Amino acid sequence: MSDITGTARWSGPSADMAGKRNAWLACLIALVAMLVFGNLANYAVPDMNYGWDARVNCAAVDAHVDGLDPYYVKNLKGTKFSYTYLPATLDAFRPLCASGFLVGHQRGVFLAIAVLCSLLLPGIGRTRSMGDVALRGLYVLGAFVGFEWVLASGNFAILSGGLTAAALALLLRPAKPDDQDDVLRMAGAALLGLVMSFKLVFFPLLAALYFLPLSRRRKLVLMTVAGLGFALPMLISIAVYPGLFSSWLLAITGGIPGQLSVRIGETNPSLLLLAQAIVDRVGLADSKPLVFAIYAVAATNLVLAPLGWSLLRAIRNNGGSLPARLDRWLIDHPQAAMRITVLAMYGLYLSSPRLKEYAFFELAVYAAVLIVDLPATALAAVLTIGVAVPTLVSIMGITIEGGFVQLAVALMCFWILLLDFRAEPTRLAQQGVRP
Repeated sequence: MSDITGTARWSGPSADMAGKRNAWLACLIALVAMLVFGNLANYAVPDMNYGWDARVNCAAVDAHVDGLDPYYVKNLKGTKFSYTYLPATLDAFRPLCASGFLVGHQRGVFLAIAVLCSLLLPGIGRTRSMGDVALRGLYVLGAFVGFEWVLASGNFAILSGGLTAAALALLLRPAKPDDQDDVLRMAGAALLGLVMSFKLVFFPLLAALYFLPLSRRRKLVLMTVAGLGFALPMLISIAVYPGLFSSWLLAITGGIPGQLSVRIGETNPSLLLLAQAIVDRVGLADSKPLVFAIYAVAATNLVLAPLGWSLLRAIRNNGGSLPARLDRWLIDHPQAAMRITVLAMYGLYLSSPRLKEYAFFELAVYAAVLIVDLPATALAAVLTIGVAVPTLVSIMGITIEGGFVQLAVALMCFWILLLDFRAEPTRLAQQGVRP
């Protein structure tokens, strides 16, 4: 439904709309939902070509149980892909792979975890409703066709998404002066750091914790806890699995001949690969410095600079040094501060040099926190661009692998969310939203 400010206060696909002017939004959401679930229904038909990542990961767990080195593909049954997670994850993943349950029931398990994400994801500055949960769930399942890639590949990004949702639920809590509240927030920071340890390249995202509406000391403590959470799996791997840690380093750096390695420039729809494609087009394929220069310019101008400029614009009327002005503004505008925290996480994740197709599922988890508060027009744009368009591309059978459809729609959604952030403090005040 909608209030006098024109903001979409949506109460779910099955709820009545307040006023005819939002009937079109209800129809759009229903249409998008049909597209998403129709597309995902294609994966209900058993096909052994799907779920290859889950089979690789569980084959690595089985090899470790049998006393074999799981970082050598020759020791993994039925696959040519390598295992890329830290050695500490081998025993952590063992219950998931026990008795072949995950491999045999991957689709149902992954769908359940994705739905759980929508149940865990917090709201910002508003009371929780089932309609909001449904809308977040729709976005998690359909945005950027990230979940489609997770479902098809069986990638353990589904676990990262679930843990990210839990971390955000703990972190985005109304600020209170008591220590008990900070204990929960520190647990969220540690959990978020742990998630970043799964894919090391996303570590810069932890810097976004500085934008939480807390005192500088509390924020620095949270960032330290997050850093420890990030480092813990690596420290455990070095201390408990020294031999396997050496093999892991060889595997991800290409030191094991004849098998795939983790290369930062491998095929993926990231800004870095877009820069590589531009350099290839002008005939300078071997110029790595030029590739990274174009990548840095693109990430700065498309994501980081607009984000920073929007934040500077918000705090421009405050006095004092820049850090003091920022800290004071964040505390004075807690809902806007939590939104910019999540938006910064989204932007830093989007700027990553290695953004695989399935990683857009985690990106959708961050975006899903923000979409329910959007005005009706912005919500419609985000659903159309971020969900309907890539889903239609997928339904039409047009492959997105090796292209930049996901990147393009994720960037456009970022800009819509960023433009909305500029009006956020005023709009929330007009709505009288309760924390």
